[in-house]
Amino acid sequence: MSSRYAELTMYVAPRQVSEASEQWLTRILELLQVNRRDARGLGLLELFRAPELLLAQTCGYPLLTQLRGQVQLIGRPRYEWPDSSGGTHCSVIISRTGDPRRDLADFKGSRGVINDLNSNSGMNLFRHRLAPLQLGGQFFASVAISGAHQQSLRRVREGWADLASIDSVTFACLAHYAPAEVAGVRIVARTASSPTLPYITALSTGREGAERIREAMNAALQQLPQVAATLGMQEVLPASEADYQKILDYRQEAIEYGFSVLA
Repeated sequence: MSSRYAELTMYVAPRQVSEASEQWLTRILELLQVNRRDARGLGLLELFRAPELLLAQTCGYPLLTQLRGQVQLIGRPRYEWPDSSGGTHCSVIISRTGDPRRDLADFKGSRGVINDLNSNSGMNLFRHRLAPLQLGGQFFASVAISGAHQQSLRRVREGWADLASIDSVTFACLAHYAPAEVAGVRIVARTASSPTLPYITALSTGREGAERIREAMNAALQQLPQVAATLGMQEVLPASEADYQKILDYRQEAIEYGFSVLA
């Protein structure tokens, strides 16, 4: 039996989602008859580029800007959560509930927070949504990097930041399973839609191998209905790099507004 890396690191909160993902991954490996190799110590890009990679989930922005031509696409999830359906999702832009500002334009000169500079949902879609409102290449007085959507939420909730862009799947899962995490924040606006986060495998796996993995992922969802329900996932759809081109289109639109860097 072969041994390969298999990690689902994009949606790790709350606990119910993390545990369901692990159960799903375990069943996928059983169906494919593959042992799981220990990935501790590997950075994300190192994991994604590893020739021993069987399955991982990445963000659509680095898929095109850092991983293009280096990984094989498996597919993309079809979630059924608020603001995420049919293989697409968006970001919800949130502020504190008690903040008197109601429209995005009212937040000019405020404090923004993003999860990561290479995040589609936390940065790229946020930048695209704010681009028509910026002036001279700037919207915020300051922008902090939190490291995770959950931490961005906390910073807004606790008053360390005024505005954040949160992946709609993350927000829906937290609202459903850990409502205290989203208590005290409200949705100010939504971004444009984007394909859901892609599943990838090593380039050497090839298209036929990737299709076998996708079939095993869907079979595991069917065999574990409670896991599918917890994840809010109906199936893993086929995907191609062309599906994700709109992510770069959003970047280009922001650049044309003179807003190449979220600031």
